[in-house]
Amino acid sequence: MELDTLLDILESSVRETLKTKPDVDQKADPSLEDIPGQGSGRWLKIPELVAVVFDLKSSTQLGTGRHDTSTARVYKTAVESAVQILNEFDAQFIDIQGDGGFGLFWGELSYERALCAGVTIRTFSDELVRQYEAKFTTGEFPDTGFKVGIACGRVLVKHLGTPRNDDEQEPVWAGRPVNFAAKAAQAADRNEVIITGSVWDHFEKNDYVAFSCGCGGAPSDGLWEDFTIAKVDGSEGFGRRLEAGWCDKCGPSYCEAIRTGAKKRDDIPDSVRKALAMTAMREAVAKKAQADRAHRRNLNALRSKLH
Repeated sequence: MELDTLLDILESSVRETLKTKPDVDQKADPSLEDIPGQGSGRWLKIPELVAVVFDLKSSTQLGTGRHDTSTARVYKTAVESAVQILNEFDAQFIDIQGDGGFGLFWGELSYERALCAGVTIRTFSDELVRQYEAKFTTGEFPDTGFKVGIACGRVLVKHLGTPRNDDEQEPVWAGRPVNFAAKAAQAADRNEVIITGSVWDHFEKNDYVAFSCGCGGAPSDGLWEDFTIAKVDGSEGFGRRLEAGWCDKCGPSYCEAIRTGAKKRDDIPDSVRKALAMTAMREAVAKKAQADRAHRRNLNALRSKLH
């Protein structure tokens, strides 16, 4: 096909698409079969979806020259392990992208399943790194390990790609969750989980998430650290960072409690609960201050245009 002809066809296709208003169907807990095909004029809206992105740190330093067999083994063990974990926690959709990928969760206990998957990937990262360091030569192998980001929100989805060729079509997840989860993972260091503001809002009153188990002493509200995620807009950027994995002793029971929707523990001192409440209050003040600054910037921009 001539270049001019190709560009003319694309221009006409864009023009016709922009003239036609698509139908949008909303479902809170759809199946993958509900996602419209490439030839459909419909999109599917999922009002609440949680994305877990995993990324292998320093993977670009893994060469395909004389160390190509090492690189191949690292990619296989890391990516396949993360995918197995996402499957174990019933991710409805999983996609692999190079040395990382993402899992999407929606429907019943989607936040809980997603968090358990993310923390399990981070926990397994310790064992992954231990085996890598035992297998490969120190100094020739980069510091690596999983970086995990979790975000939530609504999405539009449909299959896009080459018309009438299913092998060249993929579901496109339009919205913030995957994008913000990717940015959270990028901001993390190896063996860390970073969640966005709304994900923390969902869990801040869940005792199994907000407080440590207390195996190292009394339960603490210091399990998660405040973390501002670069390039994530508004209150979503006021996230939390987790460096710890599941506790060797309490991890299995806590993971199961979170996964099944349990929230309350009876071993949290009142003083610890009050400290967490004060943290939440400071965050609310910070969010309001940021919103006020954004509002003032918008007003100033509008005034400058009017003048």
